Amino acid sequence: MIDALKIIIDIQELDIKMIRLSRLKKQRLDELLQIDSLKNDLLEQKEVKEKEVESLDKKITELEAKISEKQAKLKNLESQQGSIKKVDEFNALTQEMTALERDKVALENEASNLFDQKTTESEILDKINESFTLSEKNSIDLKKEINHSIEKINEEGSELKAKRDDLVKTADREVLSIYERLLRNKRDRVIVPIENRTCSGCHIVLTIQHENVVRKGENLTFCEHCSRIHYYEKEQDIADDDKPTRKRRRRTARSS
Repeated sequence: MIDALKIIIDIQELDIKMIRLSRLKKQRLDELLQIDSLKNDLLEQKEVKEKEVESLDKKITELEAKISEKQAKLKNLESQQGSIKKVDEFNALTQEMTALERDKVALENEASNLFDQKTTESEILDKINESFTLSEKNSIDLKKEINHSIEKINEEGSELKAKRDDLVKTADREVLSIYERLLRNKRDRVIVPIENRTCSGCHIVLTIQHENVVRKGENLTFCEHCSRIHYYEKEQDIADDDKPTRKRRRRTARSS
């Protein structure tokens, strides 16, 4: 491995940790948005239902006024019945009273249906209010926990960045620039070892020639498939060298 890569690999480990923290922070921020979204949905449902109940109340009040008006007219006509002498006038008055009674009953039925509907909608509104109150109470504790978690993430991220800044001061500028460009594109490890002649980034088998170039570690070597930078871990050479070799026993010539 070329020496310039050693520091970059250490920087990469810090970057990977910061990327994971960034993703975790985004996840926690999304949770905050979901809490607010749920709360806003319940608030919207609450407002819509309140308007529906208010509208039903208004219609019921209007119908009750009409019923009272019909009732007053009926009483007025009933009071006139006793003073009417002619049959035609009496019959006409009776027909008018019958029509008024029919209209009054229709209005009462309509008002009754609206009252039942209002009762149902009011029960739904009560449940929405309960859910809204419970959601508001729970969201306070949950938001507190999430914000505390985000503060911890920010603290850890600041510590990692400080360590990274120190390493960057000693890093090869050209290699660092290449590494950072690859990192921006992949948001994952871009300097990876080859293992069993395979890229540990894209897991595609490499050529023997490519492996030999990486083993020499004289220059940066990029994967032909995923463009990651390859290096060869010395431990692999040590492991190969430590394999026991079988000694051949020398034959001794038989005496004639």
